[in-house]
Amino acid sequence: MAEKRDYYEVLGVAKTATADEIKSAYRKLAMKYHPDRNPGDKAAEEKFKEAAEAYDILHDPEKRQRYDQFGHAGLNGGAGGFGGFGGGGMSMDDIFSMFGDIFGGRGGGGGGGFGGFEQFFGGSRQQRRPDPNGPQRGEDITVRLDIDFDEALFGSERELEISLPVQCDECGGTGAAPGSKRVVCPTCRGSGVVIGGSGFFQVRQQCPHCGGNGSILEKPCRKCRGEGHVLRPQKISLRIPAGVDYGSRLRVAGKGAGGLRGGENGDLFVQIAVRESDIFERDGQNLAVEVPVSPILAALGGEVEVPTPLGVAMLKIPAGTPDGKLFRMRGKGVPSLRGGQAGDLTARIHLEVPVNLDRRQKAALAEFQQLVSGGTFPESQEFARKTKVFFAHKEKLQKR
Repeated sequence: MAEKRDYYEVLGVAKTATADEIKSAYRKLAMKYHPDRNPGDKAAEEKFKEAAEAYDILHDPEKRQRYDQFGHAGLNGGAGGFGGFGGGGMSMDDIFSMFGDIFGGRGGGGGGGFGGFEQFFGGSRQQRRPDPNGPQRGEDITVRLDIDFDEALFGSERELEISLPVQCDECGGTGAAPGSKRVVCPTCRGSGVVIGGSGFFQVRQQCPHCGGNGSILEKPCRKCRGEGHVLRPQKISLRIPAGVDYGSRLRVAGKGAGGLRGGENGDLFVQIAVRESDIFERDGQNLAVEVPVSPILAALGGEVEVPTPLGVAMLKIPAGTPDGKLFRMRGKGVPSLRGGQAGDLTARIHLEVPVNLDRRQKAALAEFQQLVSGGTFPESQEFARKTKVFFAHKEKLQKR
């Protein structure tokens, strides 16, 4: 009998190779020398068997340790220690069966010490199917909620009225009509999977008839039509925190679809959509507001009222402030959802300002300012109206 080659040499890896390197090397050789790819090639068949033997020894930590210490002689007394590989004690059918476990190909049975196809791709050897008669968690539900700009800034309390799936009281969540039960799926015969393809490549897929459960309803429940749940109107209290933005997602634990057969409820997720404001423009936590200012005030300088989420604040503007001038008011923007510092507010001045005034002109404007004291410009009247409505809504929200 020819002397066995060194297993590391067979796989083409170093003696310090990691488990992943050994797996990768064997996978390449097994794909290369598989008999389905090399029909009638005895040499390829022998290399296929030789690679399988080497992998079985080196992927097992205990066998690999014995082999490193004693060589082939340390494996159950020498030749044939791999259960007959290379010694005629194991047929190609046995090898194909083990190969099927690894690659999901021909065969699909048995042991031989191989870890299975999923070892190479990070999965488990056999996917566990949920018990169709056991507890089942309810699905998570997502709904959209449109809110006013004021609510996004100050927060509010809402009561949502939505229809949610709850366990059917007629079948108890089983989906089966009273007096009936689940039966073995005739398509997959209870396995939950179907196998397609032939030869070297085969594909395992979830059974389309039973959805992977391995069983089907003998007779669906009349009330829920086999779903196990029915829709029922629900009232859910929701707290909208100050600072939410368009696209914010609020989670209400346990308020989603009802669980089945004792399973826990899913969660409710509320997707926030914020309506635009008549006063503010928003960019994340920052706000911008256009503030109408009389040319006289802008020319002489002074203070102007600016609405912020915290109330009206006074902004000092210097003499000769031009139209469009931006003033940043730090911490006067949108409150932080996480309790940090609020954003900033940018006040944009809106006016047409006479510039390069001499002393006489400034005096004349000052005199004019005294003459119109207490009056307002059309722009500021509309702005005052919008501001009044804004803060009236804020007070209404805070009283809820």
